[in-house]
Amino acid sequence: QVQLVESGGGLVQAGGSLRLSCAASGRTFTSYTSGWFRQAPGKEREFVAAMRSAGTRYYGDPVKGRFIIWRDNAKNTVYLQMNSLQPEDTAVYYCAASSYSGYGSYVHPGKYDYWGQGTQVTVSS
Repeated sequence: QVQLVESGGGLVQAGGSLRLSCAASGRTFTSYTSGWFRQAPGKEREFVAAMRSAGTRYYGDPVKGRFIIWRDNAKNTVYLQMNSLQPEDTAVYYCAASSYSGYGSYVHPGKYDYWGQGTQVTVSS
């Protein structure tokens, strides 16, 4: 079992930055693919970023060049640095962990075994 707890959400003006954290307990993040997803009201859950256990990183097209995912193994925590935030980035952001390693599996919410409770990010214009 893995328990995930996100933090770091909040309200920010367009062009600003936020850093989200996802602390894991139960097992180490290095055993899993770590993912960030987001869900805006009335929309499906959307892939944001992922990091394989070996360190390979992937990003969704809307956030490429603006967001960065990384992992602190000593703290068993995954981070999402969000820069140049825009109102369309407003959503609840979820951290997740996946034991799947298949090609492209990191973009599918259904391939993740564990989820955090979510943290709200609101970007004002």
